[in-house]
This record gives sequence, C-alpha cells and structure tokens, in this order.
Amino acid sequence: MGTHVIKMPDIGEGIAEVELAQWHVKVGDLVVEDQVLADVMTDKAMVDIPSPVHGKVISLGGQPGEVMAVGSILISIEVEGAGNLKASDQLVKEPAPIKEAAPVVAAPKVEAAPVLESKPVAACRPAPQAPVARDADERPLASPAVRKHALDLGIQLRLVQGSGPAGRILHEDLDAYLAQGTQNARSSSAPSGYAERHDEEQIPVIGMRRKIAQRMQEATQRAAHFSYVEEIDVTAVEELRVHLNEKHGATRGKLTLLPFLVRALVVALRDFPQINARYDDEAQVITRHGAVHVGVATQSDAGLMVPVIRHAEALSLWDSAAEIARLATAARSGKAARDELSGSTITLTSLGALGGIVSTPALNLPEVAIVGVNKIVERPMVIKGQVVIRKMMNLSSSFDHRVVDGMDAALFIQAIRGLLEQPASLFVE
Repeated sequence: MGTHVIKMPDIGEGIAEVELAQWHVKVGDLVVEDQVLADVMTDKAMVDIPSPVHGKVISLGGQPGEVMAVGSILISIEVEGAGNLKASDQLVKEPAPIKEAAPVVAAPKVEAAPVLESKPVAACRPAPQAPVARDADERPLASPAVRKHALDLGIQLRLVQGSGPAGRILHEDLDAYLAQGTQNARSSSAPSGYAERHDEEQIPVIGMRRKIAQRMQEATQRAAHFSYVEEIDVTAVEELRVHLNEKHGATRGKLTLLPFLVRALVVALRDFPQINARYDDEAQVITRHGAVHVGVATQSDAGLMVPVIRHAEALSLWDSAAEIARLATAARSGKAARDELSGSTITLTSLGALGGIVSTPALNLPEVAIVGVNKIVERPMVIKGQVVIRKMMNLSSSFDHRVVDGMDAALFIQAIRGLLEQPASLFVE
C-alpha cells in the first residue's frame, strides 16, 4: 500500500491562498476516482476538488474556514501500489487526522462499501427514520442546499439520519424525517407552539458567506454610497412583453422584464459613460468602458453571486434573455466559471416578486453604479385628469459619489424611465 497526496491546486489568476470551504469526506472513508472530496473558495468562485484515485482517506489537511496556501497538503489517501508520496514530501509534517467529533466530519457510522457502487447510493427513497442522537457540537455532512432546506423546514440536522455516502444527509432524508415526525405527532400529544425554547446554534462565517461579508463591508467602507429612487410606469413595456411572448414565445423563448431593463441600461449609458465605469481608488484611475458588461445579482444556495452578461450592447432581447437564464442556472448549480463571475461594468439586481417598495443596494466594487428593481404593483394614477389603473415599479439604485454626481445619477435613471415608459424608443437607432 502507498500514499497518494493531493495538494491545494493552483487555481490560476495569481492566487496564492485558497479558503477550504467544505469537506465531503472524512478520515476512514473509501473514495473513488472523480468523487468530490472538498470545496475550496477563491475571491470569485467555488471550486470542487475531485479525487484522482481510488483509496481510503487517512488524513485531512485543514478545517472549513481555514485559508491554505497553494501547494500545501490538502488530503492524503491510502492507495494500492506505491502512491505519489515522494521523499521530499515526507519531510513535510503531515496534519493530524481530524477527529470524528470535528464539525465537518460528524456523522453516523455507515458501511463504506456502498460508496464504491456504480449506481447512486440514494437512488431509492429512504424509509422513515427515528431521530438520531448526536452531540450538540457535531456537524452532520450535508450540502448547502440541504442545509437551507432543513432551515426552512425548522429541522435540526443533528437529529436526521443520513442515507448518502459517509452518512451524508440528502433531501430524501429530510422528507423521511418529516414523515416520521408526522406519524409520531398523531400518536402522541405535540409540544405547545408557545413552549419556551432555549436552543441556539453557532454558524461559522466561512466560504461564500465570508466572501460576501468581506465584499459588502469593503463596499460600504471604501465607496461613498448614495441612493436614488424613481417611480416608473411599466404598463406599456409589460404589454409589449406579453405581446412578444404570445407571438414568439414558442419559438424564441419567453421574455421576462430583465432583458428590457438590460436594453434600457445599454441605451441610457450611451449618454452617461461616466456611469459605465470602474474606479481603482488605490491608483486613483477611473476606467470608462464602451462595452456594457452587465452583472446580474443571483441568489444561490451558497450565497449571492453576480454572473456577467458580456457585451450586452450587442444582444437582442432574446439573446439577452437566453444568456440571463443560462448564467442564472450555472450560478445556482455552482457551475459558473470564474470568468463568468467577474468583469462587470454595472450591476442589475432584482428580488422579483419580493422586491418590496424601495431598497438601497450595495455597490459591486469597483463598479460605480448598481440598479435595483422593485416589484410591480397595480395602483390608481391620475393621467390627463382621469384616474386609471397602471402597473408601477420603482428603480432603487446606488452610486459611488466619488465618481458620479447626484444630478447625473438622477438624469440617468430618468433616461431609463423614459425608455421603459415609451418602449419603442428602446429599439430606435
């Protein structure tokens, strides 16, 4: 038997350090080739680290949240044959194996053999399970999506039996836990909804959440934010959107309001080049861009990400819609490439139906403007002395006052307003 050492890879872009976001294995697990071992986080993206070999995990090189140097030992795997551990590597002190009670590896003991099967372990729905007992400081294995699902359902993961590899908790396990809870509730009196609670949970700020926190703090500390809100009558553009979907939706795809907003940004920025810019405050240089690379803020299970629509100025409505959908899917599935998450010159953010009446979005540095979309509501409006029902929406936008003057910001948003209220002007050259 030999040892195969996997080192923290050089992910590129001159990055010297990478944050270890999550382990998908623990010491003693049997792993197969191409099985994801860990997630690591750069400033721009989450990256999976797969196993190049079959074998048994004998040591882990760090804990989630730890920043590791490129080239440092990430994981050691016992393999048949000589392995790749060289004499020079043996001089490097091997990290002590993480104990079973460490937060990232705590899980019920399961047989390792199913991991080596060619079919998915969770192909069948697990039978309802009774709650399992874990220590309060144990952190069961589960993906970010499963953790969010459990939080939404009010389920404590430490009570759930996992049926995935190495005891990993799957969505099906949450369903089984709920089913068992429902059955128990029918046979016994449930605790009162007004009963006192004394439980608490400490959640480390690591991975994507740490990067988001750092970027938001940096944005508010470095930029001189100011916000401007403008009310827009979107009745006409909504009528045009519905008409185009009825006529071309089956062949070209359905349009949302976002492609119209992207088009409005492109047209309005022609007269406001100082807003389609990035500010290097250390070098004291403002770079104005002819190309409009629109970042679209997208919520994923890992946190807020901003995939970028490249050269929006060259895209039709349907091209823009297709690119928005493609990038959103890639971001939410964690498959967006690094170059798809960087290089935007202005950002568009929307909470959709949850958009509220007004918001104050934080800048996506080093950009100098972000346009926020609030929800559409029907309201009575007075037009030419008559009260009529119109579809109204607010744009809540923020700017960097070091670069953008208040009057220019107001005129820019009012230009977008004019384009959306007279949507034919979006396409007049």
